Amino acid sequence: MSLAASVLDGNRLALARLLTQVESGSAEGMAALNELFAHTGQAHLIGVTGAPGTGKSSLVNQLAQHYRRQAGGGAGRRVGVIAVDPSSPFTGGALLGDRVRMRDLAGDPGVFIRSMASRGALGGLAAATSGFAQVLDAAGFEVILIETVGAGQDEVDIARMAHTTIVIEAPGLGDDIQAIKAGILEIADILVVNKADRPGVENTERALRNMLMLAEPAQVELAHHAGEGAAGVDEGGDRRAWRPPVLCTVATEGMGIAEVAEAIEAHRAYLQVSGEWQRREQARLEAELRALVQASLVGRWRATISDERYQGVLRGLVERELSPGEAARRLLDGGSG
Repeated sequence: MSLAASVLDGNRLALARLLTQVESGSAEGMAALNELFAHTGQAHLIGVTGAPGTGKSSLVNQLAQHYRRQAGGGAGRRVGVIAVDPSSPFTGGALLGDRVRMRDLAGDPGVFIRSMASRGALGGLAAATSGFAQVLDAAGFEVILIETVGAGQDEVDIARMAHTTIVIEAPGLGDDIQAIKAGILEIADILVVNKADRPGVENTERALRNMLMLAEPAQVELAHHAGEGAAGVDEGGDRRAWRPPVLCTVATEGMGIAEVAEAIEAHRAYLQVSGEWQRREQARLEAELRALVQASLVGRWRATISDERYQGVLRGLVERELSPGEAARRLLDGGSG
């Protein structure tokens, strides 16, 4: 039985092995992704992002437990968790702190947690994250929670992958208005003020609501966020902008988690009734296709350039004999002058 077939058969060991193959970019991993792709498209991808220290892992942990407790034919929904950890700048390995923080989920056969190193990927997501999501989707996990590194300003790539994006803030982490500068409010489908038992939570909540009101006249188009963003969709199916709710939680105590889950379900319903689900899926797949084509073209080009030639041009660049544009031109067209 192939690795992909074993995953479809519910073999958790095969699932873990395949995720390792996907992360390493092996030929076996790519072949399995090709085989599994027809079985994807059912899972709800939920991105969780925010600055370090806001409690993303605690919120993901509580959300996963909430979904497992939900009744659905006698059992909760199957949940996959992808935790993109920062890479060590020295070893390249992941810190894997999320596995420690999510030990409450250990032993639950309906939950699969996988940490992965960002490996320097911008935007808080590792390059293999999309492949991980596809594997978990094909394996039958109905909800996939994707927790990003928490890099702050550059952490908007999650909006290109997730159906629903949760942005987490917390009081006491600095100037409330800093959230505007971070540039991630525009990607939020749901805003969560975590650690709401801390002083200053009212100021943080008020600042977020004010920023949302200011943003409404001119919604920012970002990736699959086409500037609509609404209080919902009426019974006749008319499309209205989705207005991100601002919710307060104390994730370590489970407070407010049910309300966050309700908001997620409301957003899912909005996406499906409005047709936004299909549009986001298309945009996500297009972005992945573009990234794969780009990586393939760069690989093919690099194979045509000898190391001696490449190092010679690089040396000219470092010594300021060539500008970056001239160096690129020489490598791309093979010209020497």
